Amino acid sequence: MDPILLLAAELWWVAPAAAGAGATGYAIVRRRGTVNGRRLGYDAARLELRRAQLDARAAADAARIARADLARVAADKAAARADAPAVASARRALRDAQLAARAAAARVKASRVRVSTARSSMSAGGLLPLERLRGRHDALLARWMEYETDPARAIAFPRMSDGRQPATAAFLVALQRARDARPSPESRTSAEEFAAYRSAVEDLERAFDIAERAARGERVEAELPDALWDAARTLAIRTSDSVIAWTTKRRRQP
Repeated sequence: MDPILLLAAELWWVAPAAAGAGATGYAIVRRRGTVNGRRLGYDAARLELRRAQLDARAAADAARIARADLARVAADKAAARADAPAVASARRALRDAQLAARAAAARVKASRVRVSTARSSMSAGGLLPLERLRGRHDALLARWMEYETDPARAIAFPRMSDGRQPATAAFLVALQRARDARPSPESRTSAEEFAAYRSAVEDLERAFDIAERAARGERVEAELPDALWDAARTLAIRTSDSVIAWTTKRRRQP
């Protein structure tokens, strides 16, 4: 079956769930406030900061190694033991390592901001962090289901239901990953699980925005993890093969 239809069948509950998210979500929060608590988002943010700091240190070390390699290759060239292409390759490696180090340092700064924001939100009222995140997830699923259930939208934006389109395939992969990462309301959620779910929802939101703009004919940038795009290409190929097989079967029927 087409991946779009499979996901739509599995997510039939989205529309009523999103519609009743206010009262039901608040009731769940009241019942489970002692389980997930207001520290969950803060603890997850601190966990992400520690990981970002480790990644930044590793990236900085890699940049220092690349700089030393360039100096070594340059010395080898001066001694006629290396050629110009080797020096150019070492320079490219250094440039890539420096860019990666700067990106890692930027992620540390962003993680510190998230920790500060999460700390401030602990004293705020309203929904708990996990329920706010589930609400964002449900709201986006409801937006997607409009393209699947509204005939006018389906006709106006057929790419949103075409898994052969790269942006749509990326969204479908992100949709599956967010669903898999979503904690059960009946279980205790760790900071690591919350961080993984938040990351999956954020990827889903970006993927939906990209797919929606692509479906409207806009040129979009690939602002998603490489692993997600790799999985999306596999899905697009599988969907194309399914369409071809279905078309061939239909043509053979009397």
